[in-house]
Amino acid sequence: MRIAVLTEDLFEDVEFWYPYYRLKEAGHQPVVIGSGKKEGHSGKHGTINKVDMGADEAKAESFDAVIVPGGYAPDKMRLRPGFSKIVREVHEKGGMVASLCHGPWVLASAGILKGKRITCWPSLRDDMINAGAEHVDQEVVVDGNIITSRCPDDLPAFMHEVIRYLGRT
Repeated sequence: MRIAVLTEDLFEDVEFWYPYYRLKEAGHQPVVIGSGKKEGHSGKHGTINKVDMGADEAKAESFDAVIVPGGYAPDKMRLRPGFSKIVREVHEKGGMVASLCHGPWVLASAGILKGKRITCWPSLRDDMINAGAEHVDQEVVVDGNIITSRCPDDLPAFMHEVIRYLGRT
């Protein structure tokens, strides 16, 4: 399966790389979607990823799922409508949308959280409630085709659910 993995500067390094390599290990094809301004983006801890295509080029019909890592990158992603568009369109066609830490900000901007049960980094709680979501504090939450987690420590549980979900589709 082709999985869009979103990125921007100041992504949380482990929240990008752990899912990226777990997807590859499971036989999926992660495709790195950036802002379109750079060939790669730098993480909070100094790693640099390579972008495969810009958010405005990405078409939902080309992807089975999308993952939005956290860090400070989601705040930048919200300023570029292409990121929210790919998230919304993958969700609308029934594809998996997975996000952790600050990543659910992009899901809120995409308008897909109303009535959904999710988790996220604690400081986003009010934003998620204001976007119409029911916030719960647990390591991973699966609600339909949306999977969310709170922080890097939750990555094993998060990726377990992501890989399990992708195996069902």
